[in-house]
Amino acid sequence: MDIDMDNLLHNAAERALTYLHTRDERPVYPTPEAIAGLSALDTPLPERPSDPVAVLKLLDEVGAPATVASTGGRYFGFVTGGALPATVAANWLAGAWDQNSFSLASSPLAVAIETIALRWLLDVLGLPADAGAAFVTGATMANFSGLAAARHAVLARAGWDVEADGLFGAPPITVVVGEEAHSTLFKALGLLGLGRNRVVRVPVDGQGRMRADAFPSLSGPAIVCLQAGNVNTGAFDPLADLIAAAHAADAWVHVDGAFGLWAGAAPARAHLVAGVAEADSWATDLHKWLNTPYDSGVAFVRDPEHLRGAMSISAAYLPQEPVREPLAYTPESSRRERGIEIWAALRSLGRAGVADLVERCCRHATRFAEGLRSAGFTILNEVALNQVLVSFGDDETTRRTIAAIQSDGTCWCGGTVWQGRAAMRISVSSWATTDEDVERSLAAMIRVARNLS
Repeated sequence: MDIDMDNLLHNAAERALTYLHTRDERPVYPTPEAIAGLSALDTPLPERPSDPVAVLKLLDEVGAPATVASTGGRYFGFVTGGALPATVAANWLAGAWDQNSFSLASSPLAVAIETIALRWLLDVLGLPADAGAAFVTGATMANFSGLAAARHAVLARAGWDVEADGLFGAPPITVVVGEEAHSTLFKALGLLGLGRNRVVRVPVDGQGRMRADAFPSLSGPAIVCLQAGNVNTGAFDPLADLIAAAHAADAWVHVDGAFGLWAGAAPARAHLVAGVAEADSWATDLHKWLNTPYDSGVAFVRDPEHLRGAMSISAAYLPQEPVREPLAYTPESSRRERGIEIWAALRSLGRAGVADLVERCCRHATRFAEGLRSAGFTILNEVALNQVLVSFGDDETTRRTIAAIQSDGTCWCGGTVWQGRAAMRISVSSWATTDEDVERSLAAMIRVARNLS
């Protein structure tokens, strides 16, 4: 079949632009009818090739109405960032280039752009300039990668080669977590054979911060997992004190900073991550607060050799070049080049733009908290970052209000349970959110809640 690529790509661009231009006119969450319409995609596999233009038409006409408008300004669920304009365009280019960011041999661009993006990220986040990194899918794999480096390092100190010999017979590793650690951290621990339940849980305060006074005594191989930005409250563990205590016991410190690590990029919020640069590894999402397209995350490791020790592979056909070969630092071998969008985001924003993005989201969160509190509803957290927890009364009333706000379509916020109490969580993470979006969403929340009372 002859394919007119010019026509096909222009068609795709027109459809994408139509979607972006009409995004704010549609409900933030798709209607039941739009979701039901997805059945039109579910046909028997065609026996013969289909016209790509017709394929694109079907995908757009059926798929677009069923999307969640998470790239718009009134989506406040799951700490989801919108995709910056430069990153959307870079993503299109990256798709056309279709680079395998495996090695210098598979893509010189991938090696170069990841090296630059890594330098810029370390700079803007205030982390050690010589740290290594794994460019991965998101915070789950970033936590996995950082903790794999930790496992490698603490067992190597004990004389055990875990990559060669596994965990059978290995010295036991004590893993310390806070009671409010994120679920994906436990998933990573399970994948690494360290156990989801075989951990020492440290009590937390009313904001989810690990209590330094309850930090356990440690001996032998140990990994301490701290949190920069609780997913419900946005709170930070007392990083400086806990890192010092862990290092005094020769423990490795890993920081889950899926979104909170970005507080370090905004001068007015940097005090929240004071001391974080003294840790040994860090995990963050870039499709959260840097607003790159999905999927994008990074694990940073202070000593790149620990990450390399956990991740490198060897085979006779693999190149050995005197540069940072990505294959030696990430769980995957073949993978798309996420560094293109990261580079585009940082280049388009600059240091001041990143700081403004973080600060604006925090300011919007404060406005939500003030408006809801003034309307008589209860704010359950100290709003120091971009997270707001609100109760509309008893648990049943709160759950009904959340469902009604979601059905209203003006904005979308998710539900959660915070220390035994139902709450609505507002996560402000998008460059696209404006003051007008906040006021419109706030008015809708208050209207819906009052109508239910």
